[in-house]
Amino acid sequence: MDIGELLSYKPKSPKRKALDDTVEEEETSAEDARKKRKYSSSSSSSKMKYQEMERLEQEKIRQEELEREKQEEEKIKTLIEETEEKEVLNELMLKKMILLFEKRTLKNREMRIKFPDNAEKFMESEIELHTTIQELHAIATVPDLYPLLVQLKAVSSMLELVLHENTDIAVAVVDLLQELTDVDVLNESEEGTESLLTALLDQQVCALLVQNLERLDETVKEESDGVHNTLGIFENLCELKPDVIHDIGKQGIIQWSLKRLKAKIPFDGNKLYTSEILSILCQKNNENRKLLGDLDGIDILLQQLAYYKRHDPNTPEEQEMMENLFDTLCSCLMLEENKERFLKGEGLQLMNLMLRERKVSRNGSLKVLDHAICGPSGKDNANKFVDILGLRTIFPLFMKTPKKNRRKIITVEEHEEHVVSIKANMLRNCSGPQRQRLLVNPPINILCCRACGVNQSQHVAQL
Repeated sequence: MDIGELLSYKPKSPKRKALDDTVEEEETSAEDARKKRKYSSSSSSSKMKYQEMERLEQEKIRQEELEREKQEEEKIKTLIEETEEKEVLNELMLKKMILLFEKRTLKNREMRIKFPDNAEKFMESEIELHTTIQELHAIATVPDLYPLLVQLKAVSSMLELVLHENTDIAVAVVDLLQELTDVDVLNESEEGTESLLTALLDQQVCALLVQNLERLDETVKEESDGVHNTLGIFENLCELKPDVIHDIGKQGIIQWSLKRLKAKIPFDGNKLYTSEILSILCQKNNENRKLLGDLDGIDILLQQLAYYKRHDPNTPEEQEMMENLFDTLCSCLMLEENKERFLKGEGLQLMNLMLRERKVSRNGSLKVLDHAICGPSGKDNANKFVDILGLRTIFPLFMKTPKKNRRKIITVEEHEEHVVSIKANMLRNCSGPQRQRLLVNPPINILCCRACGVNQSQHVAQL
């Protein structure tokens, strides 16, 4: 490069924007800034509005809670005042209540006789009578007055109404009797308990209750509740008077219970309660066990349990009912004649199938099988169990106790106890070819050899 070029050289300078472009850019940036400020202000204002709405909502909820608390406090104060105003039931008040009850009972009876075909004429008297029966529930709060209640002959008047033409009156009386005989109430007064229960049993309360049960329609909720309360009276009587369980059983409750169990009605609370009452009646009373057998109760129990051969109970309540049926069957098998009925009714075959199916009923069937084979009276059942190839079912249980069971009826120890008891009773009761088949079976063979201290091949040769 020569000197002239050097002198003429000019460095490159950045191009300057035009004035118009600069003005446009400034206006655009200002517009963007305004939009941002507007957006930020609008978002902040909306946020403030949301916060304000939320605050108002919380305040509204707080006010509602305060009002609710005030209402509850007022209700509690009202209840306390009403309780303080009410007088404790005494002898004079009880006499007045019983007198009113007797008057309204008599009035209703007269109106029904006078206008038998005109319900409108006697309906008012029955409403008054029903209201009076509800008021008599106050007597249950003072069991010390029960002796006076008996002296006034109010118990006999109540029992007459158990068979009243209007089932609403009958159900109301049953509800009253259930509350009067409640175990927790009667435990407060020994004298009152004895006087009331003696009066009820002397006037055949159980027979009257069974007659009432026969006519109640369980599809009607009120009458279904009446059935439940009636069963509650039987339970209270059995618990408070265990020495009269046989008298209770022979007055028709066992027959009604068997009829109720085999009725084709979906499972409900009354069926569960019926199975419980039947189990209580047969638990420690040979007369009731015999009566149940005479009424074909063994066959009915087997028929009810047959469903659970391949089905598990759907609910815990249904499982409890199944356990009650198993317990009742075990109790009845304590009698020799019932063991014969069990054999003829193919109960052994049913228990054997239950053991093979491995359902929840498996444990209950094992317990029943133990009761059916035990004792000298179980000889026929033991031989029959061998004939129906029951050894194939029972020996796997003897070799290995099943431990995984989500809904156990019996514990592992009880399971092993029943299995060993069955083996021992079969060894004691089996005879002839059945005994020989039992002894050559590998588990029993090994057990006998260990017990006697001999070689297994020598033991088989001896057999």
